[in-house]
Amino acid sequence: MRFFSTVHILLLGYIIAALLFWGISLQKQNVRSYEMSRIILAHDVDSVKHPALYQQRLAEITAKKDSRTMQYMGEGITFIIVVLVGAVVVYSSFKRSLRVTRQQNNFMLSVTHELKSPIAGIKLNLQTLERHQLDEEKKKTLLNRSINEADRLNDLCTNILLTSQMEGKQYVPAKEHLNFSELVEDSIEHYANRYPQRFEEDIESDCIINGDKLMLQLAFNNLLENAVKYTPSDKPITITLSKKNNNIILQVADQGQGIADEEKKKIFSKFYRIGNENSRTSKGTGLGLYLTCRILKQHKGKITVKNNTPTGSIFEMSLPIS
Repeated sequence: MRFFSTVHILLLGYIIAALLFWGISLQKQNVRSYEMSRIILAHDVDSVKHPALYQQRLAEITAKKDSRTMQYMGEGITFIIVVLVGAVVVYSSFKRSLRVTRQQNNFMLSVTHELKSPIAGIKLNLQTLERHQLDEEKKKTLLNRSINEADRLNDLCTNILLTSQMEGKQYVPAKEHLNFSELVEDSIEHYANRYPQRFEEDIESDCIINGDKLMLQLAFNNLLENAVKYTPSDKPITITLSKKNNNIILQVADQGQGIADEEKKKIFSKFYRIGNENSRTSKGTGLGLYLTCRILKQHKGKITVKNNTPTGSIFEMSLPIS
């Protein structure tokens, strides 16, 4: 990046210097042409005998010189502006491309880890069941862990697949009349089985909307997954669902470290993850919140994030009531 910036600046400086040299050379030629025209005029027209004609011709020659000077200046300034705009566009495009490439590489590293982690967990549980004679309680525990890891793997694959389909405009969301309250309760129950005693809920009944059940459930699941990821295991996650001004408002409040104000707009970008990539310890691919935001936009809704008290974040989904 530093090498490209240096070369970019040197090349830009060379182009501007060449344009200035070209402009100065043209102006010198213009002045020489003007002086030559004056000499020819003095030879052709006697300024003493015909002063009016001489002054008229001299004014015409001077006007041509001034016109050429303005032309050269205008063309030079236009070329410099075009070159500067082009340089800014190229540099911005390169930086954006470099950032996307870095994010994609980080995504590949993250997704590889995210895929291998549940697979390794499932394999370890199955090997334990195969090699040891365990009582029924321990068998049940290992099977439940395997199911939880499989669910996590399934959610990850669904996120990746749906993101790809939405980017390629291949997924057409269904529009059905559904009870969003029941959808939220089903997701909470599913996650409560995986993470017992983690959730507190206040769900208003009969929140009816039109939308794609699969996509909306995935959007909510991504918020639950994030909340579980960042909230300490001894602190609750609070989910509230209510109706307000012809909208349904769903809030997921965690008690993690919170999100800095400068990060709040970035977290809904594809592949973006909070913190330094080299020192980050949290799991994730940077697709969950991006996908949730895209899904809500397709349903004419929105998602925002604000600070929780005393610590943590509150993610708020808003969707129009059917």
